[in-house]
Parts: sequence; C-alpha cells; structure tokens
Amino acid sequence: MPFISRRQFLLTLGTSGLVAAVGPPPFAFAAPAPTPVTPKALRLTDQQRAELLLVQDYLNGIHTLTSRFSQTTPDGRQSHGQIYLSRPGRMRIEYDPPIPVLLVADGNGSIYYYDRELQQVTDMRASQTPAGFLLRDHITLSGDLTVTTYEHNPGAIRVGVFETKEPGDGTVTMVFDDKPLQLRQWTVVDAQRKEVTVALDNPHFGAAVDPKLFYWTDPRPTTTGK
Repeated sequence: MPFISRRQFLLTLGTSGLVAAVGPPPFAFAAPAPTPVTPKALRLTDQQRAELLLVQDYLNGIHTLTSRFSQTTPDGRQSHGQIYLSRPGRMRIEYDPPIPVLLVADGNGSIYYYDRELQQVTDMRASQTPAGFLLRDHITLSGDLTVTTYEHNPGAIRVGVFETKEPGDGTVTMVFDDKPLQLRQWTVVDAQRKEVTVALDNPHFGAAVDPKLFYWTDPRPTTTGK
C-alpha cells in the first residue's frame, strides 16, 4: 500500500472517497472550480427500468452496515478504515493511522469532520454532498436522482446517478454483485471532477450497530482560564 504522508493527505483530501462521499473539507473550497459539466440522463429500456427497481428496493432494504473499507485515488494512493451505517441519516467513518480523521453523521442532517492532529472540527450538511442520498430514509432512482449509467454484466451491476436538482455537485457510480445483489463499492466524482473509489471489504449488512457510535460530542480538549 502506498504510504500517505500527512502533507499528501491534506493535499489530496478533497479526492478522498469517503470524505468526498460526504463533502469536501473546508480547505478544499479554496481550489478553483472548473467549469461545471452537466451529466446526461440515460435513456432507459424497459428491462433496465425493471432491474433498477430491484436495485432501488435493495438499497432501501439496507438498514445497517458495518465494514472495513479501502479507499483509492486515481494516482493509486490508498487508505483504509472502518465504516458504520445506520439508516436513516447516521454514519461513522474511522480512518486507520496515519490518517487522523473521524467523520460522524448524527442523524440530524449534519456531518462532523474531526481532524485529531489539527484539533479542528467542521460540520457540513449531508444534503449538499454527492452521495448524501445513501443516508436517506428512502432512496428513489428516479425523480430526486437521475440515472446516467446502467450496465449489467456477468457478476456485476454498475449504476451511476446524480442529484437531479444539483447536477453540478458530482456523480456517484455504485457497483453491485448481482447474485445475490450486494453493494460492493462506489466511485465519487465531485464538483471539482476529483475521483475516488471506495471498496467494502467483507461487509456485514443488517448487523446490530451500537447507536452510541453516532452520538456527537466535541472531542477537542477544553481549556480553562486562570
């Protein structure tokens, strides 16, 4: 696995998979934005519509998820960690060292980004992020989301989508095993056209998840006056 230094991580964090999936950190906003590219909707066949309904039902059937993950940027750099998901709205992402990052979605629409090394906390809205739909109570692969890609090859299904009302925010392409249907990875291309892929390693769907994992209290040490 390529080593990711602290400086490299800060420079490439805007392309990191799970961070990109929930929104760029504050220092990524300083980068000049390229001209927005509006993705195009796919003209679906009747067969594709029928299969997409099965994918939609599957996604809505995911209530909890725990998994190790591997995150890869286009230049081959990798990071790893643990993800916990409890729909609707709750998620926790813990990166392995040396990445000092924790992300928590508390179920109230906020996602907290904590850098342990810098002792910085930033909160953002899940609704403003390319893959925020994964936290919704109900996912609809039509209307709110527009399908850009659908491919069903032996063993795998690929579905690309974007937020219909915010086409410039980016796209998400999900990859599923097809027999049985199971989410395996997703690729986010954000508004700055930065791409990252997140693969789930031995995921467990439907497992009990401690709700305390999603409670957010500011972990920064407090200071007291003299």
